[in-house]
Amino acid sequence: MSSKGGTALSRRSYRLASDADNPKVTGIVNEKLLSDYLQHVFPASGKQGPASAAYRKSLTFQDLGAHLEKLLAEDNVTEDSRDQIEGCLGPLTVVLDHSSGFEGLLFVDDDLLGVIGHSNFSSIRATTCVYKGKWVYEVLVSSQGLMQIGWCTLNCRFNQEEGVGDTPDSYAYDGNRVRKWNVTTTNYGKSWAAGDIVSCLIDLDEGTITFCLNGQSLGVAFSNIKTGPGVAYFPAISLSFKESVAFNFGSRPLRYPVEGYLPLQSPPTTDLIKANRLLGYLKTVLSTSIDTQEEKLVERDSGTWQIQGDPTILVTLAHIFNHFAPLMCKVYLVEDVLMNFLLSILEGGGSVDEHPLIQQLLDLFWLLMEDHEVNECLKQLMMSLLRAYRFSPIIPDLGFQIHYLRLTTAILRHEKSRKYLLSNVLFDVLRSVVFFYIKTPLRVKEAGLDELIPTTWWPTRFDKEGKDERDTCEETAEERLRRRAYERGCHRLKKRIEVVEELQVQILRLMLNNKDKGTGEASRYIFLNKFRKFLQENASNRGNPTVLCPPEYMVCFIHRLITAIRSYWDEGKRKSPGSISSEDAYVPPQLFYNGKVDYFDLQRLGGLLSHLKKTLKDDLAAKANIIIDPAEIQASSMDDLDEDEETGAAQRPSGAVAMGGALARPSWLSSPTLGRANRFLSTAAVSLMTPRRPLAPPEKVKVRTLAVEQRTEEDIEGSHGNDGLLLGRPLEEPDQPITEKSLLEILDGVVMMYNLSVHQQLGKMVVVSDDVHEYAVALKDTEEKIARCPSRRLDILEELQKSQKVFAEKLNHLSRRLAWINATIYSKEKMLDVYWLLRVCIRTIEHSDSTGSLFAFMPEFYLNVAMNSYSALKNYFSPSNCMEELPGYEETLTQLAAILAKHFADPRIVGTDIKDSLMQALASYVCYPQSLRAVERIPEEQRMAMMRNLLAPYEQRPWAQTNWILVRLWRGCGFGYRYTRLPHLLKTKPEDANLPSLQKPCPSLLLQRHMAELLSQDKDMAASFLNSVLNQLNWAFSEFIGMIQEIQQAAERPERNFVDTRQLKVCATCFDLSVSLLRVLEMTITLVPEIFLDWTRPSAELLLRRLAQLLNQVLNRVTAERNLFDRVVNLRLPGLESVDHYPILVAVTGILVRILVDSDKHGSNENPLLHIPLKFISFGSFITLASVLPRTFHPCRSVMLHVCICTHLTGSGRNDGSFLTRLK
Repeated sequence: MSSKGGTALSRRSYRLASDADNPKVTGIVNEKLLSDYLQHVFPASGKQGPASAAYRKSLTFQDLGAHLEKLLAEDNVTEDSRDQIEGCLGPLTVVLDHSSGFEGLLFVDDDLLGVIGHSNFSSIRATTCVYKGKWVYEVLVSSQGLMQIGWCTLNCRFNQEEGVGDTPDSYAYDGNRVRKWNVTTTNYGKSWAAGDIVSCLIDLDEGTITFCLNGQSLGVAFSNIKTGPGVAYFPAISLSFKESVAFNFGSRPLRYPVEGYLPLQSPPTTDLIKANRLLGYLKTVLSTSIDTQEEKLVERDSGTWQIQGDPTILVTLAHIFNHFAPLMCKVYLVEDVLMNFLLSILEGGGSVDEHPLIQQLLDLFWLLMEDHEVNECLKQLMMSLLRAYRFSPIIPDLGFQIHYLRLTTAILRHEKSRKYLLSNVLFDVLRSVVFFYIKTPLRVKEAGLDELIPTTWWPTRFDKEGKDERDTCEETAEERLRRRAYERGCHRLKKRIEVVEELQVQILRLMLNNKDKGTGEASRYIFLNKFRKFLQENASNRGNPTVLCPPEYMVCFIHRLITAIRSYWDEGKRKSPGSISSEDAYVPPQLFYNGKVDYFDLQRLGGLLSHLKKTLKDDLAAKANIIIDPAEIQASSMDDLDEDEETGAAQRPSGAVAMGGALARPSWLSSPTLGRANRFLSTAAVSLMTPRRPLAPPEKVKVRTLAVEQRTEEDIEGSHGNDGLLLGRPLEEPDQPITEKSLLEILDGVVMMYNLSVHQQLGKMVVVSDDVHEYAVALKDTEEKIARCPSRRLDILEELQKSQKVFAEKLNHLSRRLAWINATIYSKEKMLDVYWLLRVCIRTIEHSDSTGSLFAFMPEFYLNVAMNSYSALKNYFSPSNCMEELPGYEETLTQLAAILAKHFADPRIVGTDIKDSLMQALASYVCYPQSLRAVERIPEEQRMAMMRNLLAPYEQRPWAQTNWILVRLWRGCGFGYRYTRLPHLLKTKPEDANLPSLQKPCPSLLLQRHMAELLSQDKDMAASFLNSVLNQLNWAFSEFIGMIQEIQQAAERPERNFVDTRQLKVCATCFDLSVSLLRVLEMTITLVPEIFLDWTRPSAELLLRRLAQLLNQVLNRVTAERNLFDRVVNLRLPGLESVDHYPILVAVTGILVRILVDSDKHGSNENPLLHIPLKFISFGSFITLASVLPRTFHPCRSVMLHVCICTHLTGSGRNDGSFLTRLK
């Protein structure tokens, strides 16, 4: 700002100099009224004595500075420096000793107060020690793992196995194992959780060490500790890999100060008194107005104060801020003075809009403070708010969290402050995602959930497989009352959590504001670039704990972001009726290939991006009118580059220019200087002007990939014929506005974020529901045992009752915790968010698929999210919420089925992992009746194409998963193949009744018919398919036999070596593969018997001979008396439970029976070779085969006995007593 003469001065200098130039001029305020006003604002203290009366008679702006200096200097002598307090040695600023006081590998924050373990057991101490008096420091526990926190002397030597508390002169508290450590260990205290604060107290006068958890004393941990000359104690910690904490030695106000104990770092007492005194002056100014007409001072409500340009008030404030502004750069004063003052403004309740004073104060800050001062003040204020929100204790009404979020919202409502914080603080310095997290309480009682949910409930009825039966008709009156009371408590909890979630959404909506362009770039575009870097950071550093955002934070963040996006999307729909609603949202395919959005190094469906740009450049030019900058294509020769340049120059619009130079994407973790260098060397893409869709052939546009920090609002939204993010619309894409283009990129980021860690975290949180189920089953079993316990066995009854009490207490705790998790993670609203994301992915895949070869540019994570989000809806949210009740559920299932059916063998997809994922998803899809019906609802052409791909020769791809799909289509139709679980395993407890392998059979007759049509019509495909099946059966069964030989040899050794569990698993897998391949053969010979029996087919005889040889091999190995198979089965080894006679022999029986039944239809008398398989198989095998069939299959047993008789008589020509004896 400049003065009238043109001299450039700072804001503060200008305000104060204006008064010095005109000492007698006070505007519209006369001297007496001004003096009264200044004396009211800056009253002289009582220390000045009687002489002060004369001093107060005349006070003007000219001598206000000296008066204020004198007032502030009165308290300087009262400061208690730590140098004056005996008992502490070390620097005044206490931090962690990162130079010599550590052991192991650690990550230490820039402020030297936060630490993350990065080795087995790392230790570090502080730079200051104490030898006399009472001292305290606090540790903010960021993770709840293995850590030992306490005190140690300089003589303690730690290593990777021994830390604080493991040596004679060190003492520690371990909240993970709930123990205290000093060489030996005993139980002590309570368990801690992430977000707790541990206070470490040492009394060197009494020789005691005490610990507190969240302000509650855990009692004296150690007494009679070593003291005296030469003994001093340092704060110290030992922590295991990836555990993290933050120390507070007194640089900030202690959260839980303890009377009589001093922090290791002395508080800035003089500055604190000054800041409070200046704040008092500021409050007086806000609550006092000058009535110039009546010439008097008027008290008013400070909440309605506004900056109105009154020179008297502004100059008065300038004098206050001359001293107040430098103090507000210190974290202690910001947290203790400023934050508490701002919080007090909002204490009256009501919406944030009803408290405009905070906006006025922020305007005042930007007006009267230097830029660097207000920047540092806002940074420290947001850090204090985030820290306070993260480590606030959970109470039933979530009052602390709401209080801090309201202030955060009020600050971010100020446009200039919001833009500064977005640009420099919220993502660069802080993990602002913490503001959107609602932590789950591990200690239900302390969180007040027992008051909010006084009555608990859990399932008490289970089916034969241990699954919850939710038939409310069978509930007793007492159970119904408990369930309803529990549901009411859950509803109350959900309502309180929704208040916090609404505030979090408001914060995100402020960050996504794109109308605040008056002071520079809109907030949304700043957020968009920071958000993209945030995603890059988490995608590129998935193994670095210092960089990754915790997945539990990501889960909450994604739900708030979806809510904010949809609200803005629908607002845009109301303003522009021609655009689509958020219900039909999708990401257009242009984003995947036009270079406007950086996908980092994430894999594309067609492979590496550089490869796709090179191989599909002609398709991009033809379909999307885009020419990739040759600098981004690794051309094989300079001629190719020159040719591309000439073509691009000829086809480029007159207003379009492309700038050369390779792009260097700056690292998210690089130093500031390196970051600027990267940005400087990176050149921006230009020219994205292309006609919308003129009648004439569109001109080609040359593009290149843009780095995140290079983009402008025009690059994103476009202008004057520039499509922005939607540059390069293919002909297949409808020419219809979708929404604001910036929202499309944020939506794309949401999909990526779900893929990075959200889905994994959703699966982890299900463990609480599983624990409730397991304890409920155990409690019910215990109660049944108590009911059966004989009255004379009081000892057993007492133990059972103890177990019953333990189970009930655990269930009370878990049911309340589950209520919290269901409200924050698995609620109906959260389920709708995931469902919406699933539909977004489905529509995006469909639109991208319509572009033909350009589909290869789509990132793999879209397909992953489509599959994973469906899995989450099916497995994680139920039974709390029913997926069948979702709107458009069946249509969505059908759309997803069409995607899986089409793309599991799509040649445009080259990644092995994504291909396997698609195959596994399809295999799971056909296991459940509803999803299988969805596969049957897709168009017939797609069904036939899917079956044709499934019947392709197995040698050309991973065949096991394809085989499982065919087996599941057949299961329920084969011989003895209607079971859910193998008969010999019925009595065992299932590990997970939701597994596809444990589902009831649901065969698809429609898809079986398609398979029959294809094999009947295409003889070559049928022959190649069956030959590949027979080859794989030969391999799988041979491998299985080799495995059981090794297992048998290991079991017979005298040293009794244990068999490797991995070997057992491979053995069981080979057996299961053999059975499944036999079932596919049974399916084929049942549906299309002519493949083996129609002699007009050239391959029929060869296939029948091969089949007979393999069946004979299987029967000889499995049915011989006291053979290798029997011996291994009788060992009953864990991991080989599925290996038994039944599954493999009924599969063989099904094949033989179908050959017998269908042979008459194909003229068996004329074709004696039809009996080849029976002649090859020994009589003993048939007898054993018939004997192992269960009684329930007596018609089949009769058939098999008939087969045995006919085979034996026709094969040997004799009939002796031994045969009849064995037959009986």
